[in-house]
Formats: sequence, C-alpha cells, structure tokens
Amino acid sequence: MTSPHAIEAEYDLVFAGGGTVACVCASRLATAFPDLKILVLECGPTTKDNKQHIQPGQFFTHLAPTSPTVKYFVSKPSVYLAGRSLAIPTGRCIGGSSSINAVVYNHPAASDFDDWENDFNNPGWSSKELIPLLQKVETYEIDPKKPRHGSGGPLKVSYGGQILDLAKQFVELGPKFEKDRPLTDDGNEFGTASINAFHIIPKWVSTNGRRSDVAHHYIYNKDWKNLSVLDGCRVQRVVFEDGIATGVEYLFDKQVYPSAPQDIRTVKARRLVVVSAGAMSTPLVLERSGIGKKDVLEKAGIPVIAEVPGVGENFQDHPNSVAPYLADPNTPTLDSLFRGEPETWGKMTEQWERDGTGLLATNAVDAQIKMRPHPEELAELGPDFAKYWKEVFANKPDKPLFWLCALGGLAGDQSAFPPVKYMCTGCFMGIPASRGYVHISSSDPYADPDFYSGFLSNPVDILALRWGYKKGRELIRRIPAFRGALIPAHPQFPEGSAAALTETGPVPLDAPKVVYSAEDDKAIDEFLRKFVTTAWHPLGTCAMKPFEMGGVVDSKLNVYGVKNLKVADLSIPPSNVNANTYSTGLAIGEKAAVIIAAELGGRL
Repeated sequence: MTSPHAIEAEYDLVFAGGGTVACVCASRLATAFPDLKILVLECGPTTKDNKQHIQPGQFFTHLAPTSPTVKYFVSKPSVYLAGRSLAIPTGRCIGGSSSINAVVYNHPAASDFDDWENDFNNPGWSSKELIPLLQKVETYEIDPKKPRHGSGGPLKVSYGGQILDLAKQFVELGPKFEKDRPLTDDGNEFGTASINAFHIIPKWVSTNGRRSDVAHHYIYNKDWKNLSVLDGCRVQRVVFEDGIATGVEYLFDKQVYPSAPQDIRTVKARRLVVVSAGAMSTPLVLERSGIGKKDVLEKAGIPVIAEVPGVGENFQDHPNSVAPYLADPNTPTLDSLFRGEPETWGKMTEQWERDGTGLLATNAVDAQIKMRPHPEELAELGPDFAKYWKEVFANKPDKPLFWLCALGGLAGDQSAFPPVKYMCTGCFMGIPASRGYVHISSSDPYADPDFYSGFLSNPVDILALRWGYKKGRELIRRIPAFRGALIPAHPQFPEGSAAALTETGPVPLDAPKVVYSAEDDKAIDEFLRKFVTTAWHPLGTCAMKPFEMGGVVDSKLNVYGVKNLKVADLSIPPSNVNANTYSTGLAIGEKAAVIIAAELGGRL
C-alpha cells in the first residue's frame, strides 16, 4: 500500500494529536492566520459523516473492547479496588472524546478555574478569563439570552431529542423530599445558584438531534487551504535540536492503516510543536521524546533531553459509582438500545432520520443535582472527612461534593442480568483526593504504559461516595417507576440488616430513611471497591504549575526545559473540575489558541 497521506516536509505548526483541544485550537489559528500552514496528526480514524459520531444515543457503542475509536488504558490491579484493574477509555479518533462522549453538558464551578490561577500561579487562567471562552464555543438553544451561556458559538446545546420520564420524576420528587434543595432551570451558572438544586441536564446536542462534536463543527465544516487534519498518524516522539523542538517523528497507525508501511517518518515544524494527545497519551509522547523522570527514561533506554519529574504524575479522574435498580416495564429507557435489540434500533433510527428525536437523540442522563452537604449534614460523612472538607470545600461554596444523576438504563454489558428495564443512580465525585500515574514502559509507541489509577487510595473518597450511595437510594426508592434493586450489583448487607434491599415498589415520600449500622457501612465500602469505575475523565498528568511544585508546563503552556514545545489538552489542569471534562477541554482549546495567536503576533 502507498502512504495514506501526502504529508509535506515542513509546516509552521504541528499538533501531535487530533482530539478536542487540538481541533479547537488549530481551527481558530488557521482562521486567524490564513498564511500559516498547520498540520494535525491523529492516530485514530476519521469521524466525518459517520452516524456513530453524529447520533448521540450511539455513545455507548464506542465502549466495545474492539472499538477502533477508543483506546483503553488498563491500570495495575489495586488492593483499593478489591484487586481489580481499571480500564480507562479515551477518545482515539479525529475530534477525540468530543466525538464519542455521553454529550453531558456540565460546567465546573468558577472556583475550579480560579484555583488554577490562585493556587498554582497561572495568571490568565481564572474563571474571569475562561468563562467567556466557554460562552464563545456554544449556542445555548434552550435560552440564548441566559446569563453565562453563549448565543453564537459553533456547538449547539439543547435538551436533546427526548427527556425520559424517569428524569422528570427525579426532579419533581427531589425538592419535595430534599426540601432545602430546590428545582432550578439552570444547573450550569458557575456559582452557588447551581449547587444543591435539582435540574434537567442539557446536552451537547442540537435541537435537530445531532451531536455537537468539534470535528464536525470546527474542522469538517470548512474548506481549509492551510490546515491539514490527518487520521491514522501515530506520533512517536518530538524531535529536538539543541533543546529546541523542530518537528515530530510519526508512523502510520497499523490499526487504521494495516497495510501501510511502518517506517518512522519526520515532519518539521518551523514555529512550534504542540503535543495534544490527551491526559493519557501526552505524557507518553513527552517521555518517548526524552522529557520526564530520569529513571523512567533510562529504564526505557531513552536519552534525557530535559528532566521534568512531573511528567505522568498527578493522574486524576472522577470515580463513578453506579447503583442499578429495576424500573417499571412501561417507562422508556435506553436498555433495549444497550442490548442491541433490532426492533428498537430500527424504530429509533427511523424516528431520528425523520425529525431528530427519540432515544438515539438522547443519552439516558437527563437529570441531576450537584450536591453539597449542608453544615448539619457534615457529621454524616464522619470525622475523618472533616479535614479534607475544610481544605478543599469549606471556603468555596460553589463546589459540590459530587453530582448525583438519574440514569435511564444500565449502559454496558447486560448479559448477566435479566433483559428488563433499569434505572440507576450515578454518583460522580468531583474533587477526589486520590492520585495515580502513567508512564512509558518502553520506547515502542504501541506498548502499553505503566499505569496506576490510584482510585480510592485515599479513604476520604470512599466516605464521600458512601454518602452519595445513601442519598441516591433515598431518592430513587421514592420515584414512581421504582421496582426494587438489582441486588447482585449492590452492597451485600448482613443478614437481618435494617438496610436490606427488600422493597419492590416505591415507598411514600414521608417513609422513614434507611438506617445503616457500622456493618452496613462496611458493606457499602466493599461494594464501592468492587464496582466503582471511571467517568472517562482523566486529567492532570502534565500539570500547569511551577516546576518546583511538580509542574510540566507554565501558564503559557511551554514545556519546562525546552523551547518551541507546548502542551494543550486535558493533561494540563493542575487540579480537578466538578464537571464532565468536555467543557474544560473546550476552554483549554480556546485559551491555547489565544496564547499561541499572541505569540505569533496576532489576536483572536
């Protein structure tokens, strides 16, 4: 086979990675600088006009183990996860995770961004600068005039093509049971008004039922003369001359182009190299390039270009605890789609093609509350949680402890369970205390890394998720569609426990709360260690903070110790965000474009 792409010898800017941030940044720069030649190299396949990347309800199809659009990173087994390994899926296609995610529209707290500036010495990265960039990316079709939302951006936001009845029941019942947690029409105002308020979740979906990914809305919708975004090009390393990045080495990905030659090729960058391969892959590219911990590099036989110990450290995600329950057989859920039932797929495809509505225009994640314990509730989390609360949350009232969702279906493999309808609570901890790492295991770009997730290694994360399980159970057992618990996927409470999962229908609104003993709490903790999983939100592995604090890049995204090399993706957040990470990736992409444009002598 001949080479899949005709790649020139030199470009002005070369992006190593073609995910969310790279597509946003490269698109903005190509528009602002029409004489600038820009190359984006993505190891995964194209997504253009592919319904798997356009229909929101197909998000779960990308999670198949054989999916060509996802790369799974498998962590070491951990005692904190009952001996389990954890598999972290990341986008591996043009558009990255924006092309495969669950389209949940979820803003972080303003203080999450402010922490980046104030706690880690990153001027220009506060909420004051980043919120306008998020407004720039979107058209908030729900209400374009709503404060802190956008009205003219390329990405559309709506409620999708269908709001499930379960979600409506959740937000209707929630404020009646949690009487000091009201209903709101906007859970994404970046402030305290969005905390402890039930709301329907918007989606990165247009009113005609199409996914708002960056590939189709920043790249494929324009006839570029100066921007090349190429699939199936795996970056091996950045090339340096006297500490200055001058280009990258790459090869044609053998999964995307199995017949292509596997020889290493080089493309030069006259002005700048930007590594934008994502939180899991960017540290591996840097390490293969000779930037990282000395012992990691030497073990892999790689000469040290710049010793930057923070590369690959500070791995974070949002631990996700899903508790499944049985739903009324007459209530709509996405379970028949998840199980691949042909009749449902046929009907829903026809409906989506007709008017952009139905189950393929939604995601089963329709309602939530960003929950923060009231002062009188803190005791329920226990004294061991108090120190962490004081350090991270107490003086920042816009930070929730977690967001608690009502899910209309049990996504994933249901083969071990009855083919019925399910509803779940999903508890996502926003600022976990646990940390992990990801490093190269060799110089081979196809080699699996040395990855440790660190999930639940800090006990405060268990305490928060335990409280979240209890809160979710109290709410869902009162929903009219509730028909009991899927007992094998819940805590196994001791015989005779008052917390036993015996109910087969909804309880009255004023029914007594479930009482848990110390043994019951242990059962919940064991359940969490056995079942907690990823929220697909890795970040932090090339943190933007001072070098002496373990930083990898400065506030202008420059990699320490070398020149003409930047990192721009979700590896740079020095601390976590209380939200699905798509919005944060968009903000980073827009901010990176502003930074690079200024250095090129222009302005966006």
